[in-house]
Amino acid sequence: MKNSKKIKIYLQYPWKYADSPYYKYLLKDVDPNLKYIRAKGIEKGATHNKTKLKILYTIKKYLRRILNRFKLAVPNAHLSPRGDYNLIHCAHCLSKNRDKPWVVDVEGVWSLSISNINHEKSRKKVDKYLTRENCKKVLPWLESVRKELEKKFPKIKDKLEVVYPAVPEKKGLKRKPLNKINLLFVARYFYQKGGVHTLEAMDKLTKKYKNVYGTFISPIPEEIMKKYSSNKKIKFSPLVPQKKLFEIYEKSHVLLYPGYSDSFGFAYLEAMSFGIPIVSVDKDYRKEIIAEGKTGFLVKIPKNTNWQEMYSKLIRVQNGEMVNKLAKATEKLIENPKLLKKMSKNCLKEIKDGKFSIKERNKKLKRIYEEALN
Repeated sequence: MKNSKKIKIYLQYPWKYADSPYYKYLLKDVDPNLKYIRAKGIEKGATHNKTKLKILYTIKKYLRRILNRFKLAVPNAHLSPRGDYNLIHCAHCLSKNRDKPWVVDVEGVWSLSISNINHEKSRKKVDKYLTRENCKKVLPWLESVRKELEKKFPKIKDKLEVVYPAVPEKKGLKRKPLNKINLLFVARYFYQKGGVHTLEAMDKLTKKYKNVYGTFISPIPEEIMKKYSSNKKIKFSPLVPQKKLFEIYEKSHVLLYPGYSDSFGFAYLEAMSFGIPIVSVDKDYRKEIIAEGKTGFLVKIPKNTNWQEMYSKLIRVQNGEMVNKLAKATEKLIENPKLLKKMSKNCLKEIKDGKFSIKERNKKLKRIYEEALN
């Protein structure tokens, strides 16, 4: 397609509120030959409003439970309204439209079906959408997701292309003095993201090292808060607006964040954009996001951990092995300022011109859109 006219892309997302930073960052530094339609509202999504967010997640949870209980097959498919646009970009959902070409980005295979994607009926229904002629490209966020899609939907192998999410690089960052090392944990969900283990590790580290402090941003259960509130080297805070959060990022040195339930996790990318190395867990796809020894450390989860059975228990009770592993990995950065500086630079480079670069992502998306219209 010639570049004489702008390509107009309708951005279709599955819920009223776009619950992911992906779509906000998709609108950053857009190529002048592209124009996204229905961008208004995506910048904020549901995350700025706790009440709307809680309602949204409650609806999702109970809807999926009902569908799975009765073994109903419901693809996560939506009909975009008619309008002056050239193609549809589906935000990890499917398109019911047959008159326009469309592409779909995929955070995880689970996102393509409201019912359980592992049920054969659900898989077959999703497959019908993905194999339609006007479904031009399927864009997994990670290589590991691409492999899973290919395994579940072998007919679409040639449509698959990984497009890594991206975040903007931060201009004018000041070098952080290392006389005080600030550890950071930030999560919407305390238990699911590993708050129990992180808080215990942070408590140990701030008591062991005079120059180590912590900031813990998350809704914390009252009984747990009582245990750690006496540690004055840790600042506790409820969730804060992004502007305030970024001010905290700018003063932090290490993101201590297991992120057990994350299917991707934009906290990792946002931390890297501030030059903050990450200590997390070696879980599935995480190696694609955090380069071991370069942009962070990944600690091994105890062997034979069955996440289907153990997930709830593991994240709600103290686990000495996990706490010690997280603490030891963080100590490597606390005790080696040269390594901390080097990894900080690696993080900034990854965002500026690496796999999570907005410039590289936009270049790839522009080509994909053009190919979809040819």
